[in-house]
Amino acid sequence: MPQTKAEPYPDAFIKGLWRENPVFVMLLGMCPVLAVSNTVLNALSMGLAATFVLVMSCALVSLLRRFIPKQVRIATFIIIIATFVTMVDFAIQAISLDVYNALGAFIALIVVNCIILGRAEAYASKNDPVRAVIDAAGMGLGFTLALLCLGSVRELLGFGTFLGFNVFGPHFEGWSVLILPPGGFFTLGCWLLLISWMNKRKARLAESEAA
Repeated sequence: MPQTKAEPYPDAFIKGLWRENPVFVMLLGMCPVLAVSNTVLNALSMGLAATFVLVMSCALVSLLRRFIPKQVRIATFIIIIATFVTMVDFAIQAISLDVYNALGAFIALIVVNCIILGRAEAYASKNDPVRAVIDAAGMGLGFTLALLCLGSVRELLGFGTFLGFNVFGPHFEGWSVLILPPGGFFTLGCWLLLISWMNKRKARLAESEAA
């Protein structure tokens, strides 16, 4: 059988940022997205932590893909992911206790994040290390971008600040609902509505140009 043409490196990276964004397109990893995106700092910290674990795990899975027995591959992937999550957990605790306390149990829950396990199983275990790292970096940064989109809106309208700096002045009355769990659902729904409108508008423009 003829071999399938390898995916170009730029496509492997860019698809995770937009075309196959894990949050806005595939709706994966919703638990941390909704729980810790009430501020930009929390969103950025969780995004970078997940990106580090994703890149390192996929790199190691790809390197060991020919040596891992198929019968225990999922268990092996989880052990690899858990190792890097433990490193991240200790690193965040050493760098900032405030961020560590804000993220809470969601750092440990990176182990079972379906984005990471999914990329390890569906992509890293079937591709070379360079391609696996590029794909993981794109997916991780796409995840971080989605978290920042939610965190920016929720912090700006909920607290009136951005990264802790006051934006709207001392008399601003924040929308307290946005910093509560329901605010995560509301903000995500608005972003999904905007992205859906943009995609449909782009498709209509493409059809009109082709006509």
